[in-house]
Amino acid sequence: MPNLSIVLGGASSGKSDLAERLVLARGLSPVYLATAQPFDDEMSAKIAAHRATRSGLWQTVDCPLDAAGAIRALVPGQIALLDCATMWLSNHLLADSDLAQEEAALMAALANAPCPVVVVTNEVGQGVVPDNALARRFRVAQGGLNRRLAERAGLVVAVMAGLPIVLKGQMPDEGIEAMN
Repeated sequence: MPNLSIVLGGASSGKSDLAERLVLARGLSPVYLATAQPFDDEMSAKIAAHRATRSGLWQTVDCPLDAAGAIRALVPGQIALLDCATMWLSNHLLADSDLAQEEAALMAALANAPCPVVVVTNEVGQGVVPDNALARRFRVAQGGLNRRLAERAGLVVAVMAGLPIVLKGQMPDEGIEAMN
């Protein structure tokens, strides 16, 4: 498995499940880099339910804005799952951050990560054109982020209906077995 892998798909496609299986199959110490923020009760419940499904093997690091810092803090012998780049980007859009600066920091951290990193991200280019400026800005930013992540990754897997489709690289045997 390469040092950078990308798992992308639509909402509730199974991308996080596949990413978790890929991480756990490596046999390294798994670190979950969580980017979601509980802005309301529904999201709080979703975050709690998601955490409850993970085994006690996982170390969780909340990094809604500083994913780059969380990646820089990793050490050899670990493997990280950044879930997800879409929430991270949304957080920065809502915080009115300098997106180019934040993305550059993320890309530099990924390039220099001391251990493998699997990034989960949403594919947003297959829907209709959004009806408001913020949503259109997000769609363009997410599409660009996904392209730049995929360019740097050794493995890119799309997930549709829970089924992995390898777009770049080769799926590790243990990742395929984990899906069956």
